[in-house]
Amino acid sequence: MNLFSVEKLSKDYGVRVLFSNLCFGLSRGDKMALVANNGTGKSSLLKIIAGKDVSSSGEVVFRKGIQVGYLSQDSHFDESLSIQQLVDSAQSRVSKLIVEYEKAVAKQTEDFSEINQKKVEELSLLMDQYSAWDYKRRIEQILSKFNIIDLNQKVGDLSGGQKKRLALSLLLIDEADILLLDEPTNHLDVEMIEWLEKYLSQQKITLLMVTHDRYFLENVCNHILELENGQLYHHKGNYSYFLEKREERETNFDVEIQKANKLMKKELEWVRRSPKARTTKSKSRLQSFERIKEKAKSGKKKSDLKLEVKMSRLGGKILELKNIRKSYGDLCILDGFSYTFKKGERIGILGNNGVGKSTFLNILTEKESVDSGKVNVGETIVYGHFSQGGIKLKEDKRVIESLKEIADVVVLANGSKISASQMLEHFMFPPEMQYTYVSKLSGGEKRRLYLLTVLMKNPNFLILDEPTNDMDLLTLTKLEEFLMDFKGCLIIVSHDRYFMDKLSDHMFVFKGDGLIKDFYGNYSEFRELQKEEEKQLKSVEKKKNISIEKTEKRKVSYKEKYEYGELEKEIEQLENEKEELEKSLLNPNLEVDKIVENSKRLSEVVSMIDEKSFRWMELDELM
Repeated sequence: MNLFSVEKLSKDYGVRVLFSNLCFGLSRGDKMALVANNGTGKSSLLKIIAGKDVSSSGEVVFRKGIQVGYLSQDSHFDESLSIQQLVDSAQSRVSKLIVEYEKAVAKQTEDFSEINQKKVEELSLLMDQYSAWDYKRRIEQILSKFNIIDLNQKVGDLSGGQKKRLALSLLLIDEADILLLDEPTNHLDVEMIEWLEKYLSQQKITLLMVTHDRYFLENVCNHILELENGQLYHHKGNYSYFLEKREERETNFDVEIQKANKLMKKELEWVRRSPKARTTKSKSRLQSFERIKEKAKSGKKKSDLKLEVKMSRLGGKILELKNIRKSYGDLCILDGFSYTFKKGERIGILGNNGVGKSTFLNILTEKESVDSGKVNVGETIVYGHFSQGGIKLKEDKRVIESLKEIADVVVLANGSKISASQMLEHFMFPPEMQYTYVSKLSGGEKRRLYLLTVLMKNPNFLILDEPTNDMDLLTLTKLEEFLMDFKGCLIIVSHDRYFMDKLSDHMFVFKGDGLIKDFYGNYSEFRELQKEEEKQLKSVEKKKNISIEKTEKRKVSYKEKYEYGELEKEIEQLENEKEELEKSLLNPNLEVDKIVENSKRLSEVVSMIDEKSFRWMELDELM
C-alpha cells in the first residue's frame, strides 16, 4: 500500500513546462531515485511533494498520519541560535513524545489512577516503537558522524557545507516515515557518504531522492524513476539495472524509428503519385501516412557535450613542490611536502572536510603563498581551475553575452575555430537557451557554463574541485569521456567515488596535521586497503582487550557472595511491597491521606528496586 501517491502532477513556469501528468507512488521500504537531466524539474517535484511549492495541476495524496522529512539543497536556520539550541527547539516527533511521556509519568505519580496508568503504558509502547529511550545518545552519534562536535557554536558561524550537514543530521534524528532528499551527498566527505549509504540502506527507511552519485544510486536504491522528454519510466532495480533497461529501450526505439523512416519513404511515393480525388480507402491510408511521418520524426537528436578544445603544449618542466609548509594558526595543512609532477598524471585528492584540500589547490595555482619551501611552475603551464566557489556570473546577462565577455571564438583541437554560440551548443545550450538570462539557469546549468569558461582557455594542467556537484548524469558521463582523452595533467577533488575511480590512478590522501599519504591506485583500491588495515587493527585491539580482561579478572569475596544472595531476597521483598502498594492505590475507598502516603512510599520502593537491581547486576557479572 502506497504511503503517498502523485496523481497527474504538472508544473510549468509560463511557457516553460517542467513536467506534465506525472503519476507514481511510494510504498514502505521503497528507496526511489529520480533521474533526469538538469532543468527538468527534479528539485521542484521534491518541493511539491514536501509541501514547499505548489503544482500547476494534479495533487499529492498521503496516507493519514504520515510524517515527511525534506532536505533541500540550500539550508536556512535561525543564525542567532547555537547548534544545541537548534537541536532542542527542533520539535521532532520523538522529542515531543518524550515530553508527553515525562508529563504522563509525573501525572501518574500525583494520581495513580487507572486512566493515568493506561496513558503511561500507551506512551511507553510508543517510546519503544520510536527507540526514544536512547534519543539523546542517537542525536550525539548522528551529529558526530557528520563532524558536528561543538554544539555551542553559533549556526551563523557555520559554512554552507556545515549547514547542509546539520540539516541532514536533524532530518535523520527525526526518523520521519518518508525522506525526500535533494542531493544529500553534496558537501559530505567520502567517509560520511559511506556511513549515510549504510544508514539509508536499512529496510525500514522509505525515501525519494535526487542524486548524481552513481555508487549511491547503485548501493541504496531499489527503484529508479526516469523522466525524459516528458515521459516517466519506472525501473524496479538499482542503477545498473536502470542503465541496462534504458539501453534496451533506446535501442528498440531507434529500430522503430528506422522502420518508420523506411515505411514513410514508401508511402511518400504513393502520396505523390496518387490522384487528388481520394476514396475512403485512400483517405485512411493518407491518415496512416501522417501517423508514420510523426513517428519517423519523433527521434529527436540528442544534445551532445563535445569538449574538443585545443590543449596548450606541455614542456619538460611541469610543476615541482619542494619541502612546502603551510599552516593557519594551530591548523597544519602541509608539513614539508615535496612532489614533482609528470606528464599525463591523473591524481585524485582524498581527505575529510577542513584538512586543507582546497588550500593545496590554491597553492599549486599560486593563489595562496606558502610559509616555507618552493613552488616551481613550468613556463608552459596553463592552468584550468574549476573551483567550488566558481565565478560570479552576472545574473542580468544572457548566456551568450556572458560567454562573449570571455571570448568570441574558440580554437578546437584540430586547429579550426568556432563561435561562442557554436561552443554553447556543444555544451548542451541550444540556440533558444543561449538568450536566456543567467538568473533563469538551474544550479547545474550555471556550473556547466562555468566549466565551459574554464576549458575555453585551452589548459594543459586541469584542476577540478568538486566538479560533480549539481551536474546531471548526462553531463557527468560526457565530462568523463572528455577527461579520459585529456592528455595534460589532471587533479581531481571529489566526493563522487565513481568519478574518482574512473579518472584517477594515483591518490594524495590528506590525513590531517600536514600528513599526506601518496597511494598508487584508484579510490576503491585505497578503500579496500584501508578496510583491511582497520580489520587488522580491530583484531589487535580485541586480543589486547581479552588479555586485559584476563589480567583484571579476580575472585569474588565471601562478603560479595553474601551480598549477592541478600540482594535477591531484598529485591523480591520490595517487588512484593510494590505490588501491594499498587493494588491499594486502585482501591476507590482509600482515604486521601493514605493515598498520598502510599504514593510516596511507592516512589521510594521503585527507586530502591532500581538501585539494588543495578548492584545485583554488577555482582552477577563477577559471579
